[in-house]
Amino acid sequence: MTMKTASKDGFTVNAYQGDAKTLLAFNLTQARTARLAGFTLQYSAGGQGPFFIWNQLQFKTPADHAQVAGEPPNSSANAPFHKFRWVHIPGSFHQGLKPFRGLYSYTVTPRYFDADAHGKLLPLDPALSLSVDIDVVPFQKQDLKLGFCRGFTQSQAFVHRFGINTKLQPAARPLVYDTSTVAGTNPAGDTFTYDEAYEWLGFTARELIFEILTEVQGNPALSLDVFAYDFNEPDMAAALLALAAEGRVRVILDNADLHHDATQPKMEDRFQAAFDAAAVAPAELKRGHFSRYAHDKVLIVKQGAVAKRVLTGSTNYSVTGMYVNSNHVLVFEDPAVADLYARMFQAAWDGGVKAPAFRLTNFSTQPHVLTSATTPTASVDFSPHGDNRATAILDALAARITQEGQNPDGNVIFAVMQLDNGTGPVFPALRDLHAQQTAFTFGISDSPGGISLYKVGSLDGVLVTGKPGASELPPPFDKVPGVGLGHQVHHKFVVCGFNGATPVVYCGSSNLALGGEEDNGDNLIAIEDGDVATAFAIEGLTLVDHFNFLDRFAKDANGAPVAHPQTTPQEAAVNIGWFLGTTNAWVRPYYDAQDLHCADRLLFGS
Repeated sequence: MTMKTASKDGFTVNAYQGDAKTLLAFNLTQARTARLAGFTLQYSAGGQGPFFIWNQLQFKTPADHAQVAGEPPNSSANAPFHKFRWVHIPGSFHQGLKPFRGLYSYTVTPRYFDADAHGKLLPLDPALSLSVDIDVVPFQKQDLKLGFCRGFTQSQAFVHRFGINTKLQPAARPLVYDTSTVAGTNPAGDTFTYDEAYEWLGFTARELIFEILTEVQGNPALSLDVFAYDFNEPDMAAALLALAAEGRVRVILDNADLHHDATQPKMEDRFQAAFDAAAVAPAELKRGHFSRYAHDKVLIVKQGAVAKRVLTGSTNYSVTGMYVNSNHVLVFEDPAVADLYARMFQAAWDGGVKAPAFRLTNFSTQPHVLTSATTPTASVDFSPHGDNRATAILDALAARITQEGQNPDGNVIFAVMQLDNGTGPVFPALRDLHAQQTAFTFGISDSPGGISLYKVGSLDGVLVTGKPGASELPPPFDKVPGVGLGHQVHHKFVVCGFNGATPVVYCGSSNLALGGEEDNGDNLIAIEDGDVATAFAIEGLTLVDHFNFLDRFAKDANGAPVAHPQTTPQEAAVNIGWFLGTTNAWVRPYYDAQDLHCADRLLFGS
């Protein structure tokens, strides 16, 4: 687990390295929380700054409080955070759309009120500050890279940059279109292109995908094997068509009903027609769906017959998959891992993308342990499996979740697309975690089958939905767009014990359901590594925190507020506060041993 820490006089700051983002967590001895007004966060990087990180809230009357000149009222210099942790994603308020990547120096300062009953913020005292330095870069460990789609169209950040009515693709769009054309105008009156919106939304996952495509296009000695499920990203389609014209790509493309219609061609059908028209041997495209879906999302780079690297994960190669959904990709630069995926691709190809043939191969019948010294400890299971094998895989995963959930020092953090209609043991194991009050549990699903928002004075874990409906946020927050019939959370990952002795993250394309493991082409990856688990845990925390807030203001299809236990809009207003409070009442849950906020502080800030 990559963490940098600093401590003095009962104050601790931890910085956890994620994927081009940082989890900052703080802790104070309880004696130092008297009149605590919050935390001011500041950073410098690449010769830029120092910058104060901004809060969403501010004091009702900023002039009553010590203010740092030149900073807005909602800067954390003037409006300290009422939280004991914060995820910093560079470019949120400073540095623009292309922030510096490299070594960051973070400075955290506890702030205090004076002794009045309703206190006034005292000036920032640098003598109380602690600083930590940590790399803020795309995640790489040995020969493994991680990337995440930002997937935050339902956010203030998206609305401020691109506006609430932005369309992410042209109306009646062609298969390929010029993404450098203007897509819209933001609230400040500035125009932006599709490519600029895609770069922000696709984040590091998009970078890794196009890094591979650019590499292959630029080197005539390389070729590409592709597994694609949902496929319509315009620049990716253009790249694959160009490779087809050079005889350097093979594609297995799903042809289930979602992606194929003989009378009204789907986008995948249109791509197939364009591919067939452009391709020269040995380029070829093969359609199939095993028993239900060809659900893998895989790119395999080859030089001749030798596999060099492989990209996999949950991210579909579509506008929705890369720019709306929350998703992840993994790139293994290890040729041995790439060769495993290349042989699996060939087995699926030779078997006509049919389940009966694939189930007979050793790719389906046994796990594949990745033993390279340059890759974190991991294993991968390829489906579709026979009934017994599928059940055994999911039983083992559910058992690991249950084991972690029973550990008083344990933690389970997950983002899984659907929990309420799945088959097999994983879904009930995750869904029931929030009520066990033993381990720390944080989860999100588009369809959780019942949600559990944070409740003051309870150790219940948090389980939220990424589809809160038409959230009507109160001032000072702007309205955010929804995702309609699509998905926000398309991840399929579960982190167990990210900071423990045996951390593991389960990820990949598998929906973690029995039906999918029996009938879909998928790959389910287990990585036993604290750094990788931490990066996924930070992604989970970011999503859960964001949607725990949006879910409080969700409305149903009729426009009525969605009822949540013990959470009326009035209660939510008190809990969140339209303005920052002027006492340290916000601190109490963080030191109540029967409150999840206390467990949160101890888990991340100790």
